[in-house]
Amino acid sequence: MVQKMPSKTTALKSIDEHPKGPVQLETPVRFSDPLPEAVDVVIIGAGVMGIFSALYLARAGKKVLVCEKGRVAGEQSSRNWGWIRQQERDEAELPIVTEALRLWEAEHEHSNGKIGFERTGNYYIASTEKRLSGFDRWHKISREHGVECNLLSTKELDKVIQRSDDAKASHAWLGAMCTPSDARAEPWVAVPTVAKIAQSEGVSIIENCAARCLDVSAGQITGVITEHGKVKCEQVVLAGGAWSSLFARNHGINFPQLSVRSTVCKTTRLPEFFNGCASDGTLAMRRRRDQSYTLAGGGTHLLYIGPDAFRHLTKYLPVAARHITDTAFHPLAPSGYPDAWQTSRTWKPDEASPFEQIRVLNPKPNMAHIDKIQSNFAKRFPEIGKPQIDLAWAGMIDTMPDIVPIIDRAPALPQLMIATGGSGHGFGIGPGIGRIICDMALGKSESHDLTRFRYSRFYDGSKLVPGPAI
Repeated sequence: MVQKMPSKTTALKSIDEHPKGPVQLETPVRFSDPLPEAVDVVIIGAGVMGIFSALYLARAGKKVLVCEKGRVAGEQSSRNWGWIRQQERDEAELPIVTEALRLWEAEHEHSNGKIGFERTGNYYIASTEKRLSGFDRWHKISREHGVECNLLSTKELDKVIQRSDDAKASHAWLGAMCTPSDARAEPWVAVPTVAKIAQSEGVSIIENCAARCLDVSAGQITGVITEHGKVKCEQVVLAGGAWSSLFARNHGINFPQLSVRSTVCKTTRLPEFFNGCASDGTLAMRRRRDQSYTLAGGGTHLLYIGPDAFRHLTKYLPVAARHITDTAFHPLAPSGYPDAWQTSRTWKPDEASPFEQIRVLNPKPNMAHIDKIQSNFAKRFPEIGKPQIDLAWAGMIDTMPDIVPIIDRAPALPQLMIATGGSGHGFGIGPGIGRIICDMALGKSESHDLTRFRYSRFYDGSKLVPGPAI
């Protein structure tokens, strides 16, 4: 749910590059191509991973259909912070996100600047000596991978983020770490813009078209059955975000995916005191193109308890122990959510699927959390005070026990490629994963080491080592 905040100022003029909020079910349908009889590849889900996979497959000469149960970028792909970062990423993800940065930049140029991509750097700020000393590990990893990363003193940080002397006294920062090649983009417009590019290059995209199940004969995928009919295909990409494991489980393919709610807000216009992305662990912020700021509360999130949460409990214990103080729990997921107690786990091709019950996950933002974000901002910037909030929203982040995605073929159905579990990193890394999926579909050799992202890691006895959560 997107919640418009009471305004004391004149509303900003809405223009294409600055829509009024995240994509939701009320957003008019923009993609309604005819359902083709047959394609080379069907992609399930029109988030960042699905759309970029479709774009690169089309450029490789493949006929592609993207089936989206609701709206392009209707869920986390338009509800994230808008960060595109290498900084403090899992080391196995780092080469992929470095490539993703270049791919984002290329499509930004292709779109005549509508995506809002800008390399403004990413800053992690230390409020404690422990956090400051922890920067050394990433600084070493970044050098090994040829990514520039700078450690900043308090004085150097003060030149980047403008604060008054009172602000520095009320909430002291001890230093920071910066990766200057990191970037930002505008989530409300970025993926829909790339989808338009993909459509112009031959990709068929259909909103309000849920993929109900795979059509499987003699152990081989022959097509996808949608709510509007069957499409024949040779391969399928499952990029359904928080819904991916539910779809896969109907075919006996199980992986331990859960989703957590994250609350975000947008201020009204503020003077520019900082032009990049930054987090001090409690407050995260990003300058926006419309002269406002996106604000969030660091890694705080809510887990709705459901059958899958119990089923996968042991796999999530390591990450839960590490981030228990950042997680709130609710015993009941809203009706129709992927892990709600009432949600069907099996259905037939001629039956309405769970994906038709809720077209777009649109959770309510936590308004008490928004108030805390405002207060934390005011402590760090007392000269500005509590910022007026123009819009508040929430999204469901699909996650894995080790905080890295699955990028692999399903062992039982190798024609099915799985790209899911972005774990809060999906927006930034999405183009890189899309390019990998394209190569995988074409049978090309892997250009990145995908060992850490294999499907089998959850069942082959491997120890699950959680990566960085933010």
